[in-house]
Amino acid sequence: MNTTPAPAGTTLDTYRHITVVGAGVIGASWTALFLARGLTVTVNDPLPDAEKHVRDQLRDITPALSALSLPTMDLTRNLRFETDLGTAVANADVIQENGPERLDFKQDLFTRIEQATRPDTLLLTSTSGIRATDIAEAMKQPGRLVVGHPFNPPHLVPLVEVVPGEKTDPATVERAVAFYTTLGKKPQVLRKEVPGFVANRLQAALFREAISLVARGVVTESQLDDIVTSSIGLRWAVEGPFRTFALGGGPGGLPHFLEHLGPGLQSLWDDLGTPTLDEPTVRLLSQQAVSDVPIDTLAAQRDRAQIKVMHALGETPHDAPT
Repeated sequence: MNTTPAPAGTTLDTYRHITVVGAGVIGASWTALFLARGLTVTVNDPLPDAEKHVRDQLRDITPALSALSLPTMDLTRNLRFETDLGTAVANADVIQENGPERLDFKQDLFTRIEQATRPDTLLLTSTSGIRATDIAEAMKQPGRLVVGHPFNPPHLVPLVEVVPGEKTDPATVERAVAFYTTLGKKPQVLRKEVPGFVANRLQAALFREAISLVARGVVTESQLDDIVTSSIGLRWAVEGPFRTFALGGGPGGLPHFLEHLGPGLQSLWDDLGTPTLDEPTVRLLSQQAVSDVPIDTLAAQRDRAQIKVMHALGETPHDAPT
């Protein structure tokens, strides 16, 4: 996993005051990680139940933080809530925005954030697919904004896709990478802006074929999940698709694989499904997804298993430089 290294001497002391804008699932998860790193966090969200939601989420997330060897004693001592956006961001070193995935909303939001923050405040958006170029269109200094897209949940999964816009200052990218690295994350700087970035595009491609196979009656959802977790899920936890197929090519590596198995792969591409999420398909998927196990229980089971895998692979974030 290649990442741009943090500058020598960089520590979280540079980024002591964080404002999390948007207190949904992603915002609460970021808040948990920032607090566990000893940072002061101000949460801004206009919804009246935002504080309760965040505190409830922190309670549920705490076991995962502990399993990652992150400190959780008196976790909320540096937590603040502020409903006024200007007040919330005025003294922040970093803004991590997690608002609705609407371009008009984010454009207006960052215009207001820019006006209320210090010139040196690092502006980050967790958007899962909107270009920084478009979000920053109305900003006076668009070079200040960069995408910092986490793979959910941010307190657990290491990846952050750092995606600069056309006018993003290279220094902003370097600062974003340094910030995420000191948190113990695994930032990857993308070379081009594409809708959905990289991880979500890969996930969407696999999910499209998964839906197609279920809709065609080849397998059930449960069968497909078991097939993935007992085959490519295990494999991809160790090596990505390119390295996997390079190893599949033996001594000849990826060139040998493409030469000898490429035609068969091409024939599979030609046969991949193109399902639509019409009413019958949605109904079928929804029926098979019904479970007697509460979603919170399933999420906790997933997190425990994920942490075990991360420990085995040496990917736990508590190894961050300080």
